Parts: sequence; C-alpha cells; structure tokens
Amino acid sequence: MFRTLGGGDLVTNGTKATHPHTVTELCEEGNRLYANALRTGRISRGEVEPAPCLMEFALLHPDPDDANWLLPLPPSVALAQRLNPIEREITEQRRLSISLAEVFEPFMALSAQETAPAHSITVLEGLDRINAALDLATSQCQTEMLTVQPSGHRSPENRLLEALERDKPMAERGVRIRTLYQHTARYSPDRLAYVDQFADGKVEYRTIDELVERLIICDETVAFIPIRDDRQVALELRHPGLVRYLVKVFEFMWGRAVPLSAGTPYETDPDGITDIQHSIAKLLIEGHVDEAIARRLGMNVRTCRAHIAKLATALGSGSRAQLGFLIAQSGMLNQDHSTHGGDSHP
Repeated sequence: MFRTLGGGDLVTNGTKATHPHTVTELCEEGNRLYANALRTGRISRGEVEPAPCLMEFALLHPDPDDANWLLPLPPSVALAQRLNPIEREITEQRRLSISLAEVFEPFMALSAQETAPAHSITVLEGLDRINAALDLATSQCQTEMLTVQPSGHRSPENRLLEALERDKPMAERGVRIRTLYQHTARYSPDRLAYVDQFADGKVEYRTIDELVERLIICDETVAFIPIRDDRQVALELRHPGLVRYLVKVFEFMWGRAVPLSAGTPYETDPDGITDIQHSIAKLLIEGHVDEAIARRLGMNVRTCRAHIAKLATALGSGSRAQLGFLIAQSGMLNQDHSTHGGDSHP
C-alpha cells in the first residue's frame, strides 16, 4: 500500500524500511536498471535484486508470459500515477480556499463600511500573533521604518535573528531604516556584528543613554508598542493622530542620539563622573530602583550597581540616602551633558 511522505513522494512501507529512499531520489542502481528495462523491453528478476525499490514503486511488473522476467511500466504512466493524488490535493485546497472566501465575503463587506477609528487600535496577544502582525506590516513597508530597541530579557541572538529576517528584505528593496539603541549596545559584539551587515546608507543606527520601551513604526501609518513587561501583549496602532505623535517622539529622541559610527559617548568630566553616571544620577533622584535604572539604560543590574558605587566614591557618599543628597547638592544635574548628541551629529 502506498503512503505519502512530507515531500509528496509516494513510497511503500517495505521500501522505506529495507531500501530507504523516495521515488524522487531513485538510487543509482535503480536508475540504471529501469533505463535498461525501458531500452530492452524487459529485465530478468535476478538483475533487479540490488534495487528492490523498482518493484516497491511499481516501476516493474511481472511478465505474464514468463515469471522469470519483469516488464517496465512506461514512465508516462508512472508519472501520471504519482501526479494524480497531488493534483487531487491541489484541487481540494482550491475548493477549500473558495469556500473560505465565500464565508468571509459578507464580513469583508461589513468591515469596509465601518469607520477607520473602529480599527485604529488592535490588541495582539501572544508572540505568534504579534510576530505575524509585524511580519505583515514590514513586508508592506515601502518608505521608512523607525524602531526603538531597548535591551531586553530575551536572548540577544533570538532578537537579532528576528530583526535580521525582517530588516534584510526591507533594506534590499530600498526601505530606509532608522534604529535607536541604548549606549550600551556599543559594547555588544552581537549587536555590532548585526549592524555590520547593513552597510547601505539607508540604514542608520544611533544610541542614546536611556530608552523606555520598544517602538516600531512603518511608513508613518502603523505603530507597534508593548503593553506588558513580558512583551506577550502589544498594541497595533493605526490611528493617524497616535502614529504622528509617536513619530514626533521618535524624532525627538533621534535628534538627541549619537550616531553609532561616532565613537563612544561616555566621556569623563573633570569631576571624574561619566555621562552614563550622570544618567544614573538623574534616575536615582527620580526614585528609581537599581533594576529599573538598569532596564532603562540597557545594562545588567551588576553593571548599574558598579556605576552607582563609582558615583558614590566620586561624591564621597557613605550611604544611598546621602548619595541622593550629594547629587542634588552638587548641581551636576543642572549641567548640560547632551553635547554628544543633538545638532552636533546630523
């Protein structure tokens, strides 16, 4: 009895177990013997013993006049036998697609009558649905994609692989891509290796000290934002006003960010305090805990605490409470530490 494998090839259970290959990968001996049988009109049973697949695939059948000989099945007949079930399956799939279209046609008509605001915000639950919506939006993106990519808890390799699968086709068809990372991305070999794959000037990367959440905008018509810390739920936004607002937020951050090619933005002031430590100081004064500060600046908690310790040493602080007081008293947060971004980097 024939059965169908994943690639659509028909084989028999016996052949799969004893002479394992599909009909589309006929073995060398089978090819030679079948060709000989077609040329001569028949072949002896003893000759085909090295290639039992010929009998299993019914490419040979017994000669009714002499049991010691086998006759070849014409290749046109063998091909038709294997194509028929495939064509039947294609026909069935077409019939199913027509039925589905008929079922949803009245709903499509209703959808077209509704106003745009009813569809301006869509809740996407689960990574599969989120990724499907992102894949559709990026495949339809024609002009520009804006992205904000903070460091997250997921494996960097997985995140970068997903990004590569979406960004590469867009870049190849001429879509401009602008991406914002935290400054800490400059010290990630995986991130830098990813960026190196995009040498085209239409793909630009900048970094900034602090990012709040992920943001993706395609052609200024659709935006995606997460609404849960585990990123299992996201919003797809198509309201023109909301999308325009998010574009302005992106442009505000972009203007204050540093091109990735411009070198490190972490310079040390005469007081011995780096730019990143100024950013940490600002968040400390606002009351954020170490974990929140680390997340917003794109670093791990251990690195964040090391910077806090250096900041405390530079200001002569002996406690967390005293550190906050000394930060405020020093006036360091009144100084301008954005000279590495903004208009100085077009």
